[in-house]
Amino acid sequence: MDKVTIKDKTFRRYMGADEIASVIKDVASRLNKDYKDKGGEPPILLCVLNGAMFFAVGLMLELDFPVQVESIKLRSYEGTSSSGHIELTSPLTSDVKGREVIICEDIVDTGNTMEFLLDHLKSKGAADIRICSFMFKPGSFGKSFSIDYIGKSIPNDFIVGFGFDYDNMGRNLKGIYSLDK
Repeated sequence: MDKVTIKDKTFRRYMGADEIASVIKDVASRLNKDYKDKGGEPPILLCVLNGAMFFAVGLMLELDFPVQVESIKLRSYEGTSSSGHIELTSPLTSDVKGREVIICEDIVDTGNTMEFLLDHLKSKGAADIRICSFMFKPGSFGKSFSIDYIGKSIPNDFIVGFGFDYDNMGRNLKGIYSLDK
């Protein structure tokens, strides 16, 4: 499909399934290089729900080192824009104190949600925190922290598909679509 309509918005194809798979393999390759022979307790791969679940599953299937999988749920979007308010809607279920944590996020744009999550993990005593984001919007980002693993940098377009949603719809699309202006 070249275009899809979700509710009152039309989206045009941005990335197909093959390119998505290639981006995931590239990110996994970089993680494998950094973690494969690290030893010690396996890192926690922290999936930020709901958006990152597709990316996290694809990524886990490509990793060559053991990980403990956990999830956390945050909310910051309303419609097609960030609300500016971050809400922790499902907290951590495991202790991260003294552990290495790899945050698996679908997208980092303003950085507000990630900053909130970093502060939260630090307050819980995480020993080392790395950020792994499938997509990154450098034009929206205004924070001082760095993102350790970026799958693809994209323009400030609003996207749906492969976990990304518009009002909780469109996550199940196999490709990624950007808002048709």
